[in-house]
Amino acid sequence: MDRPGFNRVRRASISALAAAVLLGCAATGSAAAQTELPPAIRAVMAAPRYSGAVWGLRAIDLSSGATTTSYGADSLFFTGSVRKLFSVGLALNALGTDHRFETPVYRIGEVARDGTLHGDLVLVASGDLTLGGRTTADGTVAFTNFDHTEANSLGSAILTRPDPLAGLDLLAGQVAASGIKAVAGDVIVDDRLFDQFRVPNGNVLITPIIVNDNLIDVTILPTEAGRPANVDWRPKTSAFAVRSEVRTVAAGEPLDISLETSPDDPGLGIVKGQIPVGYKPALPGVPTLVRTFPIADPSAFARTALIEALGRAGIPVKAAAPGPNPSARLPSDTAYPRTAQVARFTSPPYSEYARLILKVSHNLGANMSLVLFGLTKGARTIGTALAAERTALVTDYGLRPDGFDFPTNGSGSPDSRATPAAVTDLLAAMRRTKGAEVYFDALPVLGVDGSLATVGVDPPNPVIAPAIGRVFAKTGTTVAGDTLKAQVFAGYLKSRAGKLLAYVVYVNNVTPIGSIADVIEVFGDEGEISAILYDLN
Repeated sequence: MDRPGFNRVRRASISALAAAVLLGCAATGSAAAQTELPPAIRAVMAAPRYSGAVWGLRAIDLSSGATTTSYGADSLFFTGSVRKLFSVGLALNALGTDHRFETPVYRIGEVARDGTLHGDLVLVASGDLTLGGRTTADGTVAFTNFDHTEANSLGSAILTRPDPLAGLDLLAGQVAASGIKAVAGDVIVDDRLFDQFRVPNGNVLITPIIVNDNLIDVTILPTEAGRPANVDWRPKTSAFAVRSEVRTVAAGEPLDISLETSPDDPGLGIVKGQIPVGYKPALPGVPTLVRTFPIADPSAFARTALIEALGRAGIPVKAAAPGPNPSARLPSDTAYPRTAQVARFTSPPYSEYARLILKVSHNLGANMSLVLFGLTKGARTIGTALAAERTALVTDYGLRPDGFDFPTNGSGSPDSRATPAAVTDLLAAMRRTKGAEVYFDALPVLGVDGSLATVGVDPPNPVIAPAIGRVFAKTGTTVAGDTLKAQVFAGYLKSRAGKLLAYVVYVNNVTPIGSIADVIEVFGDEGEISAILYDLN
């Protein structure tokens, strides 16, 4: 979770926070010098809600290298999704900003004169994060300020316009153009690019095959009191259907919606509860209620979706569309002959994916980025990818080995930690790489887009107003029970005096958090600290 959001917040198991300390007693792990905090920043930190919280802050002038502000710079703090700055930054440099993912389809068997393939079609998953499902007409990757990947934690989302199945339809059209008119065998997804794993944040499966972020989007609209609500979903395939048991209730009645997978049928999702007449989500600019089901078996889902796409292209497949992915039929050698390729989908450049991941805090994409970086180092498992990342951060980026601890994943929550010094040192190092401008442009902009779109704007904040459009920062938010375990802004700011600064502001262990309004207030306070840094530098 990476912006103000409270409904059905992910509740991961929590390792112990550092003991709560009062403002002025940040728990530094070394004798690093601290600068005197500006009074305006101290005033924000001294608010009653932070009486048991721990703050950290560092800002450096990237032209001179001078540290302009430092507070708890060598203490380890929980990062939330600021962790993504590391996984995406390393992938951006290892893969290259122009790297494109190629997803081919091969035939296993011969094609008869009548166009029948006597054998199987194999889609080889390449780790393409969107597989055409977010690609716009101009080749960019679509996102909204409230992305569907966080619909359940934020309470709703704004769906993008592109068809989630567009890439599969394109592949099916190419298969038809190759001369195949029917498939006498099966369709298989080769998902052996790396060893798949689950992350503790939501128990999400990280797999190289991804269709619609491996989610089913459900839109729920009220009708008239006493009548069923209108419920629709996408993408529609025979692999997963949705049944609605939602009723519309009178205006002013509470929203009460739950989603569950049928215990008797894993391909059926059931939406239950009530929605009041005229209901609008509390999120700014979000007109309708959107929730999501996870796709439990991404490879089987993609296989079904591809078989149905082939059918739309006029190619019948003998095997039934719904069903498991028959991976046992795959050849032992993953090197397929080029002559057997009958289709290929090419993604937008990785620069577009970096933008998606950092703007909306895309957890699946950040973990995929870590794995893809690992593959460039010969690492196929999450453990070896994390080890390769640690080596690179210390050896190639100059970070202190005691400055970060990333034990389980590439997206952040619940256990990633880093010092303010490590974060700002990474940001400084990234400015010296070929991908510097792409990295910079991928960050949310204060008051403009991504996870910072509403900060200082809705509601308006006169302290933040001068810095709108001048702060470029990744946010990180981890809520656990009634505690805001981490709230972080980290990135760059173009100061009033024209300096470019790398900075991070942390607060850990804010409690109690009773509603989304409490989280929004903390966002606003970190926005104010960012604006104060902008003004004073």
